[in-house]
Amino acid sequence: MERLCLVTGATGFVGSHVAERLSKQGYRVRTLVRASSDTRLIDALGFEKVLGDLGDAPAAARAVAGVQLVVHCAAMVGDWGPVAAFRRVNVDGLRVLLDAARTQSLERFIHTSSLGVYEARDHFGTDESVAPPTAHIDGYTQTKVESERLALEYGRAGLPVTVLRPGLVYGPRDRTMMPRVLEAIRTGRFAYLGSGEQAMNSIYVENFVDALMLALQKPQSIGEVYNLTDMERVSKRRFIETLARLTGYPAPKRSIPLPVARALATVLESVWRLLGRTEPPVLNQARVKFLGLNLDFSCEKARRELGYQPRWEFDKAMATTVDWLRAEGMVPALAAPK
Repeated sequence: MERLCLVTGATGFVGSHVAERLSKQGYRVRTLVRASSDTRLIDALGFEKVLGDLGDAPAAARAVAGVQLVVHCAAMVGDWGPVAAFRRVNVDGLRVLLDAARTQSLERFIHTSSLGVYEARDHFGTDESVAPPTAHIDGYTQTKVESERLALEYGRAGLPVTVLRPGLVYGPRDRTMMPRVLEAIRTGRFAYLGSGEQAMNSIYVENFVDALMLALQKPQSIGEVYNLTDMERVSKRRFIETLARLTGYPAPKRSIPLPVARALATVLESVWRLLGRTEPPVLNQARVKFLGLNLDFSCEKARRELGYQPRWEFDKAMATTVDWLRAEGMVPALAAPK
């Protein structure tokens, strides 16, 4: 009998890859989508749709009815804005989904969290035994901590919850992060914070989906939390220079000393809040964390308990990503790899 899986966020970057893989593995896929979402991909793949916002209790009840598995990928993402706005989606919306899910006889509820839940400091092999702090520097990471704790609370009450903490996810269908980085490189606005040799915490989307499928299949993953990266040393400089080389754009040369970047971010955040700006400043503390800190996290637990071993190496994964960006017209055809 076909098992039915609900995927939230299936119209987005990561969720669409998850839903597609589940379908290929023989699962029947149902999606919870907003009326305003672009559903062309999930329509082409033949997924069932339930219309409704995350946080809409009647829609959540319809979405979970009869499902065996829930994979929660939907979230409000960003590095600027009021915490309350992020909380409405990432915490309150999750609570509604969890309440609906516990009325079903679920085999698993996968909650997609983030390595951003860890403290904004340098990390060198940090593993899951290190507890995330309760207070964070931006609304997204603050509410990801809160949502993770909420999911685990429901897990302790009997819901078969597994929490996955991916790093920066990159790959085809990313229409947000990678295009923004590319534009900064193209226009010469990109600058390293510090040396650029600090570790990234990146994970190719297919590697993440591999880990998620393993978590679905392993009973021992219930109640557990897993860090997930490509398990390959990739510095900020290597990530950016590889992207520049593959797109044909000039590699960035500029660098801002980290203490200067921190001070500038503090000033800009204060001014932006005073002016009530809704768009993020060019530099804020979240970006200093992402670009300036050493973000090296251990995935040994996922390797040991799930059998996770990334199939995609960084160079191949990045080349595949850029091929997709070029096919989508986000990289000019003239900017051929050097």
